[in-house]
Amino acid sequence: MLLESKNAVIYGGGGSIGGAVARAFAREGARVFLVGRTPARLESVAEAIRSAGGTAETAQLDALDERAVDEHADAVVAQAGAIDVSFNLITHPHTHGVPLAEMAVDDFMAPVQTAARTTFLTARAAARHMIPRRAGVILAFGGPGDRSGPPRDYYLGGTQVAFDAIETIRRQLAVELGPHGIRVVTLASGGVPESLPEGFEGREKIVGMIEGQTLLGRAATLEDVGNAAAFAASDWARAMTAAIVNVSCGALVD
Repeated sequence: MLLESKNAVIYGGGGSIGGAVARAFAREGARVFLVGRTPARLESVAEAIRSAGGTAETAQLDALDERAVDEHADAVVAQAGAIDVSFNLITHPHTHGVPLAEMAVDDFMAPVQTAARTTFLTARAAARHMIPRRAGVILAFGGPGDRSGPPRDYYLGGTQVAFDAIETIRRQLAVELGPHGIRVVTLASGGVPESLPEGFEGREKIVGMIEGQTLLGRAATLEDVGNAAAFAASDWARAMTAAIVNVSCGALVD
């Protein structure tokens, strides 16, 4: 198994992408610590993992709360001995469908501030425990996006700016933490239609946009993302850092 005896903290572990990653990690032997704000959703993912023979624990936590993030990381290490993998997959607030020229500044800044703060806090908490061991993997999700820009009739507000902020933090972390044996990698999907809830406003349009930009004629699935994350977190990818794992089905051309 790729992640046997590893301890992985997944922020946003009750979400669709976080849950898919957690299940893939557990399938590959990791002990997963699911973190989020909604206990019922965390427990649902944890129960599925346990039913499949894996090990999962949950903690209700706001990943924007500095003290809570640090205390949770300390508790995981006290209990499990180490944090081997940290992956932040929390949901960012967003306002879509409004041109920037008409958008309120708070609506634009909300995803940017959330992404930058939570990425920094959770990565810092993991890094402080990984540095003494000279080992560990910090994963990010998002990527640079399609530089040709989205269709003119679909406005993304601050969402892509938030992903770019995550990517900038990832680059800096990779440079600073590399000498300590810690890898930092981004997964870029170009969009995962399965993560959109049924009834989501504009869902059909978004799915069409995502699939229409791919070279393979389909979008990445939750299973695709989980499998790629498990590989990136494993020793099979030990030569990979300061890099993007492209799971966009060709929507993002490197």
